[in-house]
Amino acid sequence: MRVLVAFDKFKDALTAPDACAIAGHAIARQRPTWSVDACPLADGGEGFASILTAAVDGEWREIEVLGPRGAPTQAGYGLVDPTRLPAAARARLALGPATRLAVIEMAAASGLQSLTAAERDPWHTDTRGTGQLICDALAAGADAVLLGVGGSATHDVGLGALTALGWRAERADGSDIERICPAGWSELTKLIPGTAPLPAIRIACDVSNPLLGERGAAAVFGPQKGLRAEDLARLESETARIAQLVGQAVGQPDLESTPGAGAAGGIAYGFLTAANARLVPGFDLVEEWLDIAAKLDQADLVITGEGRFDDSSLEGKGPGALALRAVEQHKPVWIFAGAVSLEQAPTGCELTAITPPGTTLPEALATAGAHLDRTLSERLSLRE
Repeated sequence: MRVLVAFDKFKDALTAPDACAIAGHAIARQRPTWSVDACPLADGGEGFASILTAAVDGEWREIEVLGPRGAPTQAGYGLVDPTRLPAAARARLALGPATRLAVIEMAAASGLQSLTAAERDPWHTDTRGTGQLICDALAAGADAVLLGVGGSATHDVGLGALTALGWRAERADGSDIERICPAGWSELTKLIPGTAPLPAIRIACDVSNPLLGERGAAAVFGPQKGLRAEDLARLESETARIAQLVGQAVGQPDLESTPGAGAAGGIAYGFLTAANARLVPGFDLVEEWLDIAAKLDQADLVITGEGRFDDSSLEGKGPGALALRAVEQHKPVWIFAGAVSLEQAPTGCELTAITPPGTTLPEALATAGAHLDRTLSERLSLRE
């Protein structure tokens, strides 16, 4: 029996590699004759850069940058040789003559993971740290950037990152605004692009939300970043004004309605407009980069999961997308999640919530590893 073990992270509880390791140990105990192919998944958020970098034996670097609220924090990124990528991943990125690719995730420098619930407020967060990671990568020889945008704490249309990359933000009197976040947007009257050319940027993104509107960045993603309902209209109006300033600065046509432009508080819009960045489907790229199709072909059983499995898990997210691909190939799938809010699992999938009823969230997060081990071991013991 050959098993593909491919977990995404259990947010705030287990990393994807940790979840895969726990599953691997459980299988080794219960079914020592089985062969395990461990393949941690990444969705553009936490773990995206480290997982993809490690998969092609890239170089890992860590530096101090500014976090989403301006406090210093350590963040890492990867440097990889594009020629080491599987052909399908290289073709999707379409990087041309690039020789060194930086793999960066917003979650490392500008992510919700670094803030307490009380600190989450999109009016007072920015993406400067993400821009600083890109700057460091360029200084280290990168000539292209792959940016994962999951798990961001920001809604600054990428202005923080752009200013870190040389853009200037001016007040009406011509003075510079040093730190530009939405709380200070009322002072901003003009944006001036930097003089240094920006590298080729590819944004791994699985959302199709535009920048503005009912499905836009503020309306859909603002609440999870701390946006109060009574502030939505004001943030939406200011976002529209700032987006126009970004476009005017580079003479770029309106990209506000572009699918995916609203990703990560509009950083996708900022880089699409200012750097001619391209969006690439996140899970499709990860699947090709990790050569999941070949691993799936060889598997007799697929074991996957994440912190919460719900309807959105079947709309392009890693474990859900993998499960649907496995079902298409008539492979049995076991899905384990901390919480489940899906009325019915796809045909061919067994869906298990690992958290015992009545467990508080802090307890569930602290004991996720033990519960994953227990529920998977129980399921393995039942298999004939």
